[in-house]
Amino acid sequence: MKSDAVKTGMQQAPHRSLFNALGMTEEELKKPLVGIVSSYNEIVPGHMNLDKIVEAVKLGVAMGGGTPVVFPAIAVCDGIAMGHIGMKYSLVTRDLIADSTECMAIAHQFDALVMVPNCDKNVPGLLMAAARINVPTVFVSGGPMLAGHVKGHKTSLSSMFEAVGAYAAGKMTEEDVKEYENKTCPTCGSCSGMYTANSMNCLTEALGMGVRGNGTIPAVYSERIKLAKHAGMQVMEMYRRNIRPRDIMTKEAFMNALTMDMALGCSTNSMLHLPAIAHEAGVELNVDIANEISARTPNLCHLAPAGPTYIEDLNEAGGIYAVMNEISKKGLLNLDCMTVTGKTVGENIKDCENKNPEVIRPIDNPYSQTGGIAILRGNLAPDSAVVKRSAVAPEMLKHEGPARVFDCEEDAIDAIKSGRIKEGDVVVIRYEGPKGGPGMREMLNPTSAIAGMGLGSTVALITDGRFSGASRGASIGHVSPEAAMGGPIALVEEGDIISIDIDSHQLNLLVSDEELAARKAKWQPREPKVTTGYLARYASLVTSADKGAVLQVRK
Repeated sequence: MKSDAVKTGMQQAPHRSLFNALGMTEEELKKPLVGIVSSYNEIVPGHMNLDKIVEAVKLGVAMGGGTPVVFPAIAVCDGIAMGHIGMKYSLVTRDLIADSTECMAIAHQFDALVMVPNCDKNVPGLLMAAARINVPTVFVSGGPMLAGHVKGHKTSLSSMFEAVGAYAAGKMTEEDVKEYENKTCPTCGSCSGMYTANSMNCLTEALGMGVRGNGTIPAVYSERIKLAKHAGMQVMEMYRRNIRPRDIMTKEAFMNALTMDMALGCSTNSMLHLPAIAHEAGVELNVDIANEISARTPNLCHLAPAGPTYIEDLNEAGGIYAVMNEISKKGLLNLDCMTVTGKTVGENIKDCENKNPEVIRPIDNPYSQTGGIAILRGNLAPDSAVVKRSAVAPEMLKHEGPARVFDCEEDAIDAIKSGRIKEGDVVVIRYEGPKGGPGMREMLNPTSAIAGMGLGSTVALITDGRFSGASRGASIGHVSPEAAMGGPIALVEEGDIISIDIDSHQLNLLVSDEELAARKAKWQPREPKVTTGYLARYASLVTSADKGAVLQVRK
């Protein structure tokens, strides 16, 4: 056992004295030590139930013959952090989570791990850590929130943000907004649409690192507790068979995850997280492969905010395995990939029935023949940009309009809510990238304001920042190189015409090469927005969004 390094032999007598101080028995020390990474806290709605999940995992580990030991991981609620300086601290926690988990796991020589994440950066951060540490590891999330109900319609967090925009446009009263406020988020869990948290929990299942139901069983269902117990038991089976994360997270597994990303219509944040996780697993994942996969992968799901269905509906329809089985009918998945179940993908999804063709479209009747995410390039984004194609109104797939340029999110929101943005405009928000932000803030407030004011099918938004999975419309993010690095987005001037052609994967500024070169010659780097603390260190080390915004190792 790996943990023998801290508990066996005369040299480890001091170590054993410390285990005695913990109240551990000799019987416990003879068993494998299993670290349970608990992301429980009392500020994130998706994490307030994780204490119960962790207790269930502990029981499962003990039933499976291991000794469970809990230690923590942090998590930020992106919804609460949205629209102010707090959002600069969201993406950057991904690396803090990975680093701190690596430190704890290796310092204490755990034999195996169970990761208990739920929201946004917490999931990819722990997947990155799992790839680094590479001991048998199973994931079990806290589960999605149930949808809210307002005036006979299901709602989710994106409905809440859009209600604020509708109020600003005079389309809702204060009482209407109050009703949304009280009914939109009715339970604990990760917000109920196919936003970033649920995208990553579903993709964890597709990647092979989570047991069936990890991405879709609602947080408040007792079935989630049973799932956690089985995860604890399953990690012991993985330990006995020595199945490790890098045996599971292979290049083929990442291709499966990208394929499912397209079929499900996941958050654009997956285009940051999958390359970063792959990087830690020693797999090179170029974002351009997304277009190749999208070209052959039908989009089968339109979950909120792209459509009227929610994660609870996907769960009832058969969950991720049902979607995988549907997609496999076209030969689009590698069925031989190993998973945490100890079985292959093919064995896992065999006979998993699609129980609702309105939620999971059959393979011969997709929403579109191509996937939910598109990578764009052009003179405005030479190194790429990302858009959630499945959430774009058909009339906005091709668009030309004048640039309305803002150097921060707050200025753009002010312009939108004060009525200064008109039909046909292309809102450009820059100096919000990984370095320039720093931290690459999500732009849910401006996209929601645009949608809430009725401009979602006529106004585009382009940024070197990123979007929440709750964003919809022609929202194009991750523009690389970013403005802070002198990318072409820094050279856009008010009124320049921008051309968007999503089906052709093009994003161009209709300005001559000579004019762009002249502007580039005059451009000067901006002073950093933050010069102290963690954000300053992050900005000095972070790479571009097209590389997954991973931290570079200085040589």
